[in-house]
Amino acid sequence: MSTALQPALSQVLLASARHIQDVLQGASLTDCLAQTPAPLRAASQAHSFYCLRHLGLAQELRQLLVPRQPKEAWFDALMLQALLLVDVAVQVQADKNVFADRPETPVYSVHTVVDQAVEAAQSQRSMRPLKNLLNAVLRRFIRERSALLEKAQRKPQARWNHPMWWIRALKKAYPSQWQTILQVANIPAPLTLRVNQRRCSVARMLALLEQAGIEAWSPAEPTIVLAQARPVQQIPAFDLGWWSVQDHSAQLAGQLLPLADGMRVLDACAAPGGKTAHLLEQADIELIALDADAQRLTRVHENLARLGLDGAHVQIQAAEAQAVAQWWDGKPFDAILADVPCTASGIVRRHPDIRWLRRATDVTATAALQQQILQALWGTLKPEGHLLYVTCSIFPEEGQQQIDHFLTQQADAVLLPQSPLQRLPTVDTPEQAGGDGFFYALLQKRPN
Repeated sequence: MSTALQPALSQVLLASARHIQDVLQGASLTDCLAQTPAPLRAASQAHSFYCLRHLGLAQELRQLLVPRQPKEAWFDALMLQALLLVDVAVQVQADKNVFADRPETPVYSVHTVVDQAVEAAQSQRSMRPLKNLLNAVLRRFIRERSALLEKAQRKPQARWNHPMWWIRALKKAYPSQWQTILQVANIPAPLTLRVNQRRCSVARMLALLEQAGIEAWSPAEPTIVLAQARPVQQIPAFDLGWWSVQDHSAQLAGQLLPLADGMRVLDACAAPGGKTAHLLEQADIELIALDADAQRLTRVHENLARLGLDGAHVQIQAAEAQAVAQWWDGKPFDAILADVPCTASGIVRRHPDIRWLRRATDVTATAALQQQILQALWGTLKPEGHLLYVTCSIFPEEGQQQIDHFLTQQADAVLLPQSPLQRLPTVDTPEQAGGDGFFYALLQKRPN
């Protein structure tokens, strides 16, 4: 991509600063990016992702350089972004690829970053009185970078770039693995595809990618991992419905739930429809796809249509899974996929804002909701039927502890030997299927 087509760095910094400010005030980065003008979106996403993956370090550096919290939230967010971008420029001069997930992002010299950050402050009336402070802070960081980084990284939140409550929770749950989990969380995840085997084989899709000059590999059926992420429209056969974007760990849902033609199946928390489609690709079933968010169910319709699954026996409904009386017709299900709401602590590689949006109290709140959903859905399952409980979480309160509690409450529930399966975030390689953090538990109801 030609750098001449790129927006000015000062504009990108301002857009990214807005994103960081909004996330710190509780907004989803996905929602922020959706409201960003198209010419700025890709570059501001790359910079925002990088900043959120290193926000703990940025906040500690700002504290060392400017001990008093600036009153202007925008200015503070711009400073955080600019400090990291200066560090990026220094690292790139040392031949480090810091934008591995978006190599098309242009990299600027250190002095260009400083000049453009000051220009960004100059362009905003509320920031103009602080532009000299910003200039002085950034130039001091350049002079004292090594010493400042060494001092900042003595603080756990700066070293690991997660909130302290999160770090403590992982230390307690995974005393021998917590450091690796935190390190992997800051490695950008690859673009992973699930091949729609009703329309295409993995071998055929790999051949098509090779023909298009796209490096990719398959660590396991039906997964393909791209060496370099790119817009889906640039990948062959998207419009033909030959594949979907889905992390390898998430693909296990469609493989672990036992299905056979003719079964009546419930996908209890379906949107945006990746797992719904996978179930329909596995067998000719009668499926009810349920989700509390009617707006997000639009994506389910779109995904099924693209994959050629909209003609299947599927009914899409907007309802809360635990409010069984509002949506269930009284006919029991042979199989249920309960991919329940959670903290999403296992997918921070792809969504680095999550760690800064969550609070320790969220774990307790989501665990309580999961318990309600699990208890409610169990009553809709046939004797000898299967329920697959799923969360994209690595906190035991939403996984193993949840299932342990459920088994004490339900005498007719059996935990099958192939589960539970707590997958921790793992780096993807051609030799090993990696993936996000997920918890799976396959339950079967005892016969009457």
